[in-house]
Amino acid sequence: RAHRGVLFLDELGEFRRDALEALRQPLEEGRVTLSRTTGRVSLPCRFMLVAASNPCPCGLGEDSGECECAPGAAARYRAKLSGALADRIEIQIGLGRPSAEALAAETPEDSEAVRERVSRARRIQRERYGAERCNAELGESEIRAHCPLEPAAERRLRESHRRFGLSGRGWDSVARVARTLADLDGSEAIAEVHVAHALGLRRRAER
Repeated sequence: RAHRGVLFLDELGEFRRDALEALRQPLEEGRVTLSRTTGRVSLPCRFMLVAASNPCPCGLGEDSGECECAPGAAARYRAKLSGALADRIEIQIGLGRPSAEALAAETPEDSEAVRERVSRARRIQRERYGAERCNAELGESEIRAHCPLEPAAERRLRESHRRFGLSGRGWDSVARVARTLADLDGSEAIAEVHVAHALGLRRRAER
C-alpha cells in the first residue's frame, strides 16, 4: 500500500524485530516477495521509509538523568533496529529536547518555499534520468555515472570511509544523499560541502 508513497513507522522500538527485518528486501530491491503454499508472487514495493523512535521505552533517555527504565531495557529497545537495517536508512538524525527559548523564538521556513525547492530538485532528476525516478533509486553503476565528486569531495568521502568504516552500501548512500543536496543547490557537481552534509545526516551510523 505504500508503493510510490511514504511508509511512516512511529515508535520504531515498539515493533517486533522480525517485522522490521522484513523491510530489508523492499528497501534494497524495491519489491516484496510473498510465498504461500499455493505459489509465490513478487510485488512492486518502492517507498520512502520514515521512522521515529524514543531513545528508550520511557522516552526520557539514559543520558537525561531521569530515565525510569530497568537496566538493559534501553539497549534491548535500540537493538530492535539491526545494523543491517540501519545501514539501509540513509538519513539518521538524533533530536534532543528543545529549550523553551528555542521553541518561542523558532520561525519555521515557509512550506511553499520548501515545496518549490524540492520540486525544482525533482525536475532536475527527471531531466537527468529521463523518467519518473529519483536519486534514491540509483544502483551502484548509476551512482558512478551520475554522482561525480569534486576532488575535495572525494577526499572527504575516502577519509570518512577510513575513519568510520563505511560499508559499500554506506558509501553509496552518502553519494546518493550528496547528489540530492547538490540538486537542491542547483549544482551539477557534488562539492565537499555536500558530502560533509550527507555524512552528518548519518550520525547514528557513524557512532
